[in-house]
Amino acid sequence: MTARVTILNGPNLNLLGVREPHIYGSTTLSAIEEGCLAFAKRAGIALRFHQSNHEGILVDLIQEARGTADALIINPAGYSFTSVALFDALKAFSGPIIEVHISNIHARDELHRHSILSAAARSVVCGLGPYGYLVALQSAAHMLGALTGNFPLQLRALPA
Repeated sequence: MTARVTILNGPNLNLLGVREPHIYGSTTLSAIEEGCLAFAKRAGIALRFHQSNHEGILVDLIQEARGTADALIINPAGYSFTSVALFDALKAFSGPIIEVHISNIHARDELHRHSILSAAARSVVCGLGPYGYLVALQSAAHMLGALTGNFPLQLRALPA
């Protein structure tokens, strides 16, 4: 069975590459999507990739993922620090949830330091820049047992 992963992106991430490049870099969201799709293809993962600036749409996508995804990766952006609605929706998702942040939120200003959504996630990847998406996708594939012989053993598991 093919593993299914949904990646969700929150508000203003459509402006990656032009918005605060000193924090988020110059990589666009479409370039991140391309890289994730290439990884997913190699891993044999069915990948869905979405972005919305609207909290309710993200809630709808999380609820939809309950029937269409085995794992969920989310960069909630500004909603990380404010959205009880996203938190409640994430708690209803039964598969692994990985929260991603391009910047190291723990080293940022007080407003951007504590994600309330992390309590609903199995793991959090932050501070790796756009590469964090690939780390999250590889981790989701590992959690789902989807890293097959297409990947060297060192990428699938640590030595015993």
